[in-house]
Amino acid sequence: MTILQFGIPIVALSLGVVATGMTGQDGKSEVRSPVVAGQFYPESASVLKLAVEKFMGDALPAQVKKPFAIVVPHAGYVYSGQICADGWNQVRGGAYDVVVLLGTNHTAPGLRKVALHPGGGFRTPLGTAVTDGEITAALLAASPDCVADAGPHRREHSIEVQVPFVQVLFPQAKIVAAIVGQADAAFCNRFGTALASVLKGRRALIVASSDLSHYPSAKDAEDADLKTLAAVATLDPAVLQATIRAQEARRLPNLSTCACGDAPIMAAMAAAKAMGAFGGTVVSYAHSGNLPIGERDRVVGYGAVVLAADSKPETPTARPTAAADETIGPADRKYLLSLARETISRYLALKMVPLPRFSSPILREPRGVFVTLKKRGNLRGCIGHMVPDRPLAEQVGAMALQSAFEDPRFSPVTARELPDLEVEISVLTPMKPVSGPHEIVVGRDGVLLRKGGRSAVFLPQVAPEQGWGRDEMLGHLSQKAGLSSNAWRDGASFQTFQAIVFGEAEP
Repeated sequence: MTILQFGIPIVALSLGVVATGMTGQDGKSEVRSPVVAGQFYPESASVLKLAVEKFMGDALPAQVKKPFAIVVPHAGYVYSGQICADGWNQVRGGAYDVVVLLGTNHTAPGLRKVALHPGGGFRTPLGTAVTDGEITAALLAASPDCVADAGPHRREHSIEVQVPFVQVLFPQAKIVAAIVGQADAAFCNRFGTALASVLKGRRALIVASSDLSHYPSAKDAEDADLKTLAAVATLDPAVLQATIRAQEARRLPNLSTCACGDAPIMAAMAAAKAMGAFGGTVVSYAHSGNLPIGERDRVVGYGAVVLAADSKPETPTARPTAAADETIGPADRKYLLSLARETISRYLALKMVPLPRFSSPILREPRGVFVTLKKRGNLRGCIGHMVPDRPLAEQVGAMALQSAFEDPRFSPVTARELPDLEVEISVLTPMKPVSGPHEIVVGRDGVLLRKGGRSAVFLPQVAPEQGWGRDEMLGHLSQKAGLSSNAWRDGASFQTFQAIVFGEAEP
């Protein structure tokens, strides 16, 4: 699926690719070329390195001390990059000399083995990650389930998107690229046990590359994905397989899979357990609808899990929502302003956006929001969403993006302007109808005017900033709606709301 957002084509949710990697006839002599650079991740080396560094800078801190494996997503970085980085950050301090990348079988339906790439390495815009030929050979000797076969790797993206993280975090490490061909618990147990045996005595990390649910609604994805993640944390491939089957039997609308990498996950679970892991810790979870550029009626889920000796099996749960009257404290205001600015800045630099985090309950509370941009005191963009249908943090990111790039009154914001921009956020209370203009209090109330199929809205701070009284404000509001300045006086309806307003100019 190619999604066009802000004029930029983003391939993030599709399972297919459009190019073919370059290998020799036997696949043994040539380095595999990238096939999804410029689609799933940036094709510029400098932009790619900056993207990985930005994601790692925002990553959640390590939660275990003795990790053996991680489970991370493999969609386009614009959607899954932050959750992927959360997983990689759990192992960032490790001195690994080999990273085993377990990929999903998207492109070789007849594969029933574990396809080990026999070539010299994987190339990305950052260079070449060299294959560990010794471990590859040892796996072929130790497990009849393994086969040297470059074919299934030629168009497969699930391993390729992990390689830049290896190159940035562990530049001296070699890799082993393995596509696990079938999602059978017994098969994955055998291979995982053999992998653990071959890695004994080596400073090795195992990475299972998998997204979660595909294409249900945000609500259904959150429900199904939390169950899948809890099953991964048990380290029992049979439990994961049974959980996935149970979720699929529910026939949730538009759900095509619960995990498009269940085979590599099960293999990693078995290997980690054989290496001494006690359980899994769910590090983070999100879906494509959590991003400002995502839709909530059709999402893909992403989770990060670390399998470690000091993990304990856990059941992830949704965080509680805030009370309707909860205030937005200084720390939350600072975060939201930073999120708005970073959303604009990162989109300009990388064509990506930061993932909103819910560090306090109020940030998860659905609210209407306006984001206003001013340049040296003059309006530079202002777009809002009145309906409280998304969490506050998500809404701020979405409105920041639209205010900067989609306000029809202005040209899109440029990188050169960023230092001169001031961000202001207005968090709205629910709208209430009023009987007429006499109930509107200037400076307290924002106003939504409707008449004859036309409508317009002013935030509470607009009239005081312009020095308008009530009648003058309503005249300008009528004109904003495309009506005459006196149209508000007869036949118009009004709704009022209040706003919690805060900006970067505040002390």
